[in-house]
Amino acid sequence: MFPPTDLDVTRFFVVPEWPNRSVKYLILAVGFVLVFAYQTFALEHSAFARITVYWHREGSGEHASWNGDRLQNGHCAVDPKRIPYGSKVVFPDATCVAVDSGPAVVSREAARSCGRNAAQRNAIVIDRFFDTKQEAVAWEGAHPHFMTVRILTPDA
Repeated sequence: MFPPTDLDVTRFFVVPEWPNRSVKYLILAVGFVLVFAYQTFALEHSAFARITVYWHREGSGEHASWNGDRLQNGHCAVDPKRIPYGSKVVFPDATCVAVDSGPAVVSREAARSCGRNAAQRNAIVIDRFFDTKQEAVAWEGAHPHFMTVRILTPDA
């Protein structure tokens, strides 16, 4: 009679033994590292940020802290531990280069003080540079304080 009802599948297929416990844990650990380290190695990612503005002579000095170049429109200050210097930060209306930093950006003071929920209070802070106070205030008034920006690291 076909098919036989008492067919032993293990005669036709090799059923592997499960690896020992230490190998299972090693595979599990490597999997977790790959999942959680993805953002560290990503060349492009999005981030929720509190956007602040600053301008020439507003406590900024004339030169950026990272490379010594004169600050100009299209530059921004970031926490270099979260966004590497030289990265491009893509806003809805422009793309800026991360060339500066500061204690208020690193401490995320603006996000922690005016965030209304946990996501806003935990947001990174990006300080966008403008040549004049009028440009900075006009941009800040026309855009939301919190927004999602795209970040392109220098290797992208």
